Amino acid sequence: MLFFLLAMVLQSAPARSTPDSVAIRFDVRIPMRDGVTLSADVYRPAAAGRYPVVLMRTPYNKNGDGVLKEARAFAARGYVYVAVDVRGRGDSGGEWRPYFFEGDDGYDAIEWCARQSWSTGKVGTIGRSYVGYNQWVAAVRKPPHLAAIVALAPMADPFEDVWITGPGGAPTPTMISWYHLTAGKVEQNMSAVDWDRLNWHLPLLTMDEAAGRPNERWRSIITHAKRDAWWAPLRYQDRFERANVPALHISGWYDDTQRATPMNYVGMRTRAATAEARDRQKLVIGPWPHAINSTQKLGRVDFGPTAVIDLFGLEVEWFDRWLKGKEVAAEKRVRLFAMQSNRWFDADDWPIPGTRFVKHFLRANGELATTEPGAEPADRYRYDPANPTPFLTEPSFAQLGGPDDYAQVEQRKDLLLYTTPPFAQSTLLCGPLSARLFAASSATDTDFMVKVLDVWPDGFVQRLNDGMVRARFRQGWEKPELIVPGNVYAYDIDVWNTCQTVLAGHRIRVEVASSAFPKFDRNPNTGEPIGTSARMQVADQTIYHDRGRASYVVLPFVPLEHVFAP
Repeated sequence: MLFFLLAMVLQSAPARSTPDSVAIRFDVRIPMRDGVTLSADVYRPAAAGRYPVVLMRTPYNKNGDGVLKEARAFAARGYVYVAVDVRGRGDSGGEWRPYFFEGDDGYDAIEWCARQSWSTGKVGTIGRSYVGYNQWVAAVRKPPHLAAIVALAPMADPFEDVWITGPGGAPTPTMISWYHLTAGKVEQNMSAVDWDRLNWHLPLLTMDEAAGRPNERWRSIITHAKRDAWWAPLRYQDRFERANVPALHISGWYDDTQRATPMNYVGMRTRAATAEARDRQKLVIGPWPHAINSTQKLGRVDFGPTAVIDLFGLEVEWFDRWLKGKEVAAEKRVRLFAMQSNRWFDADDWPIPGTRFVKHFLRANGELATTEPGAEPADRYRYDPANPTPFLTEPSFAQLGGPDDYAQVEQRKDLLLYTTPPFAQSTLLCGPLSARLFAASSATDTDFMVKVLDVWPDGFVQRLNDGMVRARFRQGWEKPELIVPGNVYAYDIDVWNTCQTVLAGHRIRVEVASSAFPKFDRNPNTGEPIGTSARMQVADQTIYHDRGRASYVVLPFVPLEHVFAP
């Protein structure tokens, strides 16, 4: 946990600067439109003059060593670095309500920076995770002096992001630990709570009390269990038409908010306010967890010495281009890391031009094949929320899974497996993953999970990515509707993204289940309001794969010669 929190404020390992080259003013007050003032630490080059500004607004304490190191490094490169505690946190005034004030407060902070005597009027923003989100929710409000952003591992719109609810509409029990950490104005002690035990608590609504700290913010998200007007002010991904800013989008293949970064890149490339803004987007995805660029190894998998990059140099180059007007060499707009081959490559766009999106059908006897099924019997399993299918992860919000080995989990009887034959030659699987299941349940509400895995010849079963859908949200998050027991429905599932060189002799496997606990809460199968009941019942699930109801996944394959020179 300590490693994760440090990594959240360290953007990279920037070069050191000597203390006397930077002038620092602590606790400078920035007025917001409603009279609340936020606390800022301002780091300027010691030499008098006007400089472009890099703004970072955080709920994780602007006074940390990581922020100090980054701020001095930017000041040494000719920038004013402004670190701000968000409203209600640290030294800032106002009430801490996660997400609610970040758009307007971000706008006001950007424009304040532009007006200062030490500012050229060009402002860039930077930050990861929540700090990535708060950049976007400010950017779609079009502050006139916002000139560029660097968003690392940002969250998607809060309702559908894994940090609050899954992209299929299921709450994430582990997020109670984040609400506990950020309760009050300073960070709370995480080691005082047994998070593994707490994740089993029902109902979700009272997890805060079970953790020993009642939290109105936690309860508010659980009680707003559909995407209604309450969530509207917190959204940004429906407003890219209003954004007019060059953006550097950065994430990792095992970032647990990874889904947002490609979505934001595509959203800005296709819908940004101007042709210039649509052209000024860059995407970088490495083999990283949520702590971007922090390690070359996750679990058993070592991604090699090139996995960790000069991230600070990349960020400075981006700001030099858009805040200082420096020319840069022509380059492709997308840079990706192919896992297993452990190589970086460049592409013209995302998804990669030339990608073949191939349907792989769930077939009888656990086969996964490109040929459509005929008259095949359905597959069945029983889902018991009292004994849910596990998702391999640490129990707090710090990191939800990685390239974990699911060989032992797959011995359970509450999941289905579908596997390809061994690949005859190495193939690049790189792009968005999706699935369509035709399924029935004995319950009035339930979940369906899809996981895509790489099966190694030695028996290691590596998770690539996964997704889920809650049955009541099958037609959208605004209009939940229970299902009729026994009826067959089509469920479309976003399985996020991956970029893996599937080596010769490896196989691709698809896992279908009805829980991934504790990444997602256990659907009790009762159809009651989400998060409010401790009552559970067993559900009998049926997955169809016949001529009229052909369940499948869509896998994106890129010819190796398109991305790697011989």
